[in-house]
Amino acid sequence: MHRSAGATMAWNVFRFCTALRGLGSIMILLVLSIVGVTYYAVVLCNYGPALLAGGASSLAALAVLILFHFLLVMLLWSYFSVVFTDPGSVPPNWNLDFDEERGETVPLSSSDFNTQMNSQQSMANNDTGHPRARYCRKCNQLKPPRCHHCSVCGRCVLKMDHHCVWVVNCVGALNYKYFLLFLFYTFLETTLVTLSLLPHFIAFFSDIDIPGSPAALATTFLTFVLNLAFSLSVLGFMIMHAYEKKTTPRWMYDLGRKRNFIQVFGNDKRYWFIPAYSEEDLRRMPVLQGLDYPMYSV
Repeated sequence: MHRSAGATMAWNVFRFCTALRGLGSIMILLVLSIVGVTYYAVVLCNYGPALLAGGASSLAALAVLILFHFLLVMLLWSYFSVVFTDPGSVPPNWNLDFDEERGETVPLSSSDFNTQMNSQQSMANNDTGHPRARYCRKCNQLKPPRCHHCSVCGRCVLKMDHHCVWVVNCVGALNYKYFLLFLFYTFLETTLVTLSLLPHFIAFFSDIDIPGSPAALATTFLTFVLNLAFSLSVLGFMIMHAYEKKTTPRWMYDLGRKRNFIQVFGNDKRYWFIPAYSEEDLRRMPVLQGLDYPMYSV
């Protein structure tokens, strides 16, 4: 008996999703290994000794080390916030009647819930009905606006953006801000490392005698290449993402740059650059819970 092409493709996709789930701790260890190598090259091999040596270069070394450690703390804080924060799942008995004042869903009775599920399943089959009412056949439940099913996680995720292997998690409503901050601090940190190690990288190809052991020189060279690659990759990702937004038709959830920013980062400016929200924003902004979103109107 031969399998159909569709069954074979589904089976291959399932194997791919299972492999992604298996990466888990390996990817976290890989990220920590890159951080460790970078720390060894910048602090222990180069700018730490320059600081202890004294002289005019010690002030520059101190500035680099302070900025390096600050960005590293923010990068790791953002990274582990993405890793360990649930991106958001559909609450039991969720329905479209959302209480914007309380930021909570109003539960349905059993009969009402079954009736609405059958109604929304019919809408999904016919591609008609309310544009925000959708039904997931895999999870057998209603889907809030901007909610999508993740084949890797095996569940529906609120405001799902994508499943990121680097953070071993989905990027969704409850950790999207943390993911953007992770990218932001990764770009700043890798750029700082690239610029601070650039003189050492140039000296590597010159006739100047460079102090340090062969292992330290090799680590410095590797760290420069890795951080340059990550810096350019993140920069390219941000440019591509901005260009894509500019060239696509206006989406119904696009409220403009300022309001879009607030929808992700909150109203409280004190929390914009840290992976957390104020209690006031969490209480007064239902959009941060990932269940209801204002739409653009002409």
